[in-house]
This record gives sequence, C-alpha cells and structure tokens, in this order.
Amino acid sequence: MYRRLLLLFVINSTFTVALHAQAKKTPTLSANKKTLMASVEKHRDALIAISDTIWAAAELALRETQSSKILADYAEAQGFTLQRGVAQMPTAFIASYGSGKPIIGVMGEFDALPGLSQKAQAAKEPLKAGANGHGCGHNLFGAGSLGAAIAIKELIAAGKIKGTVRFYGTPAEEDKAGKVYMGRAGLFDDLDVCFDWHPDYENKAGIQSCQAVIDYDIEFEGKSAHAAADPWNGKSALDAAELFNIGINFLREHVRPSVRIHYVYKQAGNVPNVIPDKASVWLWIRDSKRSGVAAVEEKVRDIAKGAALMAGVQCTIKLNNGLYEILVNETGAKAMQANMEALGPITYTNEETDFANSIMLNYGGQPLGIDGRVQPLGITKPDPDGGSSDVGDVSWIVPEISMTATTAPYLSPWHSWVVVACGGMSIGHKGMLYAAKALALTMCDMFENENLRNDVRKEFEKRRGSERWKAIIPDGPPPVD
Repeated sequence: MYRRLLLLFVINSTFTVALHAQAKKTPTLSANKKTLMASVEKHRDALIAISDTIWAAAELALRETQSSKILADYAEAQGFTLQRGVAQMPTAFIASYGSGKPIIGVMGEFDALPGLSQKAQAAKEPLKAGANGHGCGHNLFGAGSLGAAIAIKELIAAGKIKGTVRFYGTPAEEDKAGKVYMGRAGLFDDLDVCFDWHPDYENKAGIQSCQAVIDYDIEFEGKSAHAAADPWNGKSALDAAELFNIGINFLREHVRPSVRIHYVYKQAGNVPNVIPDKASVWLWIRDSKRSGVAAVEEKVRDIAKGAALMAGVQCTIKLNNGLYEILVNETGAKAMQANMEALGPITYTNEETDFANSIMLNYGGQPLGIDGRVQPLGITKPDPDGGSSDVGDVSWIVPEISMTATTAPYLSPWHSWVVVACGGMSIGHKGMLYAAKALALTMCDMFENENLRNDVRKEFEKRRGSERWKAIIPDGPPPVD
C-alpha cells in the first residue's frame, strides 16, 4: 500500500509541475480567438446538458434518434441551416452557416456501445442492466464539435471572418461506418479542410494514423441430416466454418506483424444431433495500410473457398464494410498543437483526482491520476496502434485535422465502464469543452490564413499520391433496418 501511495504522489507531483510549466509559457491569443473562447464558455451549460442527454440515451449505430435530434435542434436554434437524414441515414445531418469559400467542416459522433451501461460514479453499477453505454465517449464528441462550430458561426455572423462552417452529424462510427456512406454521397467533396476530435486519456494533436480494416460475414450452407441415424447424408456447414478458421489461424504465421485478424461464430448449428446446414463467421482483417488489408483479404477468400470444397458445401462471402487508415496531415497537426499549447493544460480539483484514482482501483488498474497536460507533437509511427475509424475514409477525401482531449483517468481502459462513468461527470465535461476550444481556434486559423490552407492541401495531395478513395461498402442504401 505504501509503494502504491508513493507512486501516486510522484505521478501527481509530476503532472502538477508540468501543468505549472505549461501555464507559464501560454502565448497571447488574438482578439478573434478570445471571442471564440468566450463563445464556448457562453454555451458551456447547454453543451454539457446536450452531452449528458446523449450519455443517458446511449443509442446504438443508426438508432441515435434522440441523440441526433438534440444536436441538430440546438444547431438550428443557433441559426444554422439544417439538412436532416442525409445519405439515406435518418440520424445523419449537416448544419451549415455562412456562404462562399473557404468551407471548413467539423464532425461529431454520438453512437454508443452495447452492454456498457454505467452510472456516473466510481463503483461499477449499471444504470440499467444489459443496456448500452458511451464507452468511447461519443456523447462528448458530438457536443464538443458542435460547440466549436457554434463559436465559428458567431465569428462569421459578427463579420470577423468570411466563409462557411459546417457541422457534420455522423452516426454509426462503432458499427456500420456512417461516414463512408456520407462520403459515397459526396457530402465532403467541396470542403477545404475537415476537423474532428476524440475522447482520450491525453491531450494530443493528431499526428498518428489508425489501422485500415475490412469486415466480412463468411457464410456456409450445406445439408442437414440426423447426426446419429444417417450423418453420411448430411453436409456440415459447421465443418466448413471450422476448417475455415483453422486455415485463418495457420495464415497468421505468414502475414506482416502489423496485421490483425479477429473472428467470432455467428451461427454454428442448433442442437448436436442435427448436422448443421448453416454456419457463419464474422471476420475482421486489419493492417496499417489499406493495401496491406487487400493482400490478406485475397488469401482469406481462397481459404473460405477451400474450406467449402473440403466440406462439400456452398460459401458466400458478404461484405459489411471496410475502412481506410487515416491520412495524417502534419501541417494541420502543427497548427493544432500551437493552439493546444496556447490553451494550456486542463486542471482538476482534488475531488476529480480522487474520483479518477478510485474508479481505476475499482476497475483493477493503477491509480495514476488524470493527465491534463498537452503532450508533445511527436512523430508519425509507420505502424499505428490498434483501432480503426471511418474518419480515415474522410481523410482520403479532404485534408483532415484531429486531436484528442483528456476525458478519463490516465491509462484508462477504453470501451469500458470506466470511460462511461467519466463521460457523465465533470472529468468528461472538462475535456469536451477543451476540445471545443482547441478545434475552434484551429478552425479560425484555417479561415484567416489562406497560405496555411494551401500548405495543408499540398501535404494532403502529396501523401495521397495517385491513389483515390473508393467506398468499401455494399451497393445500395445503408443498413438502417
């Protein structure tokens, strides 16, 4: 216990010293940027209320009716022009204000995860057993981005900057890839620059990519028979599914270290004494680059066909969706970094730090406090850490600038009840408001500085090269039903 308390003291002392150091070197903000900061503060209570409403609703992908509506309605009340139900998704929308170029967009998500219901407290206890929860903090994401868009709108309305600001309400990031359908509909094509942010346990400008991914259902169909009386008359779809997964697991030795392959059985028969005539596997393939995923994808298709041949059954490979890696824009990241350093660190009360340490202890992790510092920019890793996002697809259409803000204790386990709890109280609220300000300040730079916009675009074109984005989704409308 003594060692744990000593470690906690050292870490919290380090955070405190770093916070004071950052606070001392905060540069002076321009008049427009001070106005943006004041705007976010003016809407503070409303943004927190919106975030908390979305947190409590905790709606899943493409079912975010209440969450989408509260964001869209508030934007409309602030003078934005609304396009609702875009890209054939009832919960997708665009809120626009202003006219002409430049056109700067900011995206907001609001979908939850299944089975993560949790009260805003340090002890694990669901709001409703088995219900959904915001284990990725998207209740904060949507509200924070809207706060930035409103601040920019008010600057345009005051005649301080010229152009158009758009807030994109983007549903279904956790599942179904909502932004890909919006991209296919051409909704990002005329943007000069696009922004987003994400909840995290650190404040960082977006200098890292993510993993590309492909999502398939592998379905096998055979012939049922009595497993004891005449199994020779049956053709087991389950045999094919198991042979397929054996092939996948042998493949693991022969792929790059950056590749990840995950699967679960969706269907594997009903009772032991009936030869299963249907079986299916839900499979994801990830790699650092879309091209790497495509190479593994071809091998997986061959393994599926081979498994079907061995079992004497039919095989159908059904595409759900695929996502590109994020195309990093270092020029934009540096602009974001400068504004985050101008904002300085997020500071926390003793009660918030105690909450963070208690919840991590209750989870079974280390109580390491909350890190409100602005992290150094760093360099882009050739192979990013795990995880994928449909933000990657947008980054291949338009230059995309990103950041993360601290909304949970240091080294929090993401997609967990810890993140849900913190997203419904002041730790999450502070990160959300910080993100709104950082986004607004950097968006302001893009409106005011044509040379910066051009430099961002030049880097985007260079990194994209000759490759062009193509939506990796099935033909037809989004899977709303």
